[in-house]
Amino acid sequence: MVDPARARKLAKRIGTIVATAIDHEIKDPRLAFVTITDTKVTNDLHDATVYYTVMGEKVDSAPDVEAAAAGLEKAKGVLRSKVGAGTGVRFTPTLTFVADTVPDTARHMEELLARAKAADDEVAKARENAQPAGDADPYKEPRVASDEDEASPDVREVD
Repeated sequence: MVDPARARKLAKRIGTIVATAIDHEIKDPRLAFVTITDTKVTNDLHDATVYYTVMGEKVDSAPDVEAAAAGLEKAKGVLRSKVGAGTGVRFTPTLTFVADTVPDTARHMEELLARAKAADDEVAKARENAQPAGDADPYKEPRVASDEDEASPDVREVD
């Protein structure tokens, strides 16, 4: 087991090396729109998981995640060699590429928050001119006992 700080530093270094290699050295057109988002390394420093996202060619076009995954799988050996040369660790970690779902989850959460805000706005709009259904003060005040209440009609005085 290794120091967690060392594992984090190595993960960050691996992510930087992989991103730079994809951007400048690997000429696969399937990797043109791949962005490395995060990297995790196991405690024994033998396995690294690299998270990535794929952008569409245009703003409104869907990304080709399958082609990017195939391109990363094909370039895995070259990228591992680059990582080994760039990190200088005794054992070069194996690389596993995983599509990052955080941006999609964040987008979904933003949509849910927008829907909740719209529902809150509708409730606030309906509440603007609303009148209470009953009295303005729905809580009744307690009755004050008077002299007439003490002599009830059912009780008769006997002479």
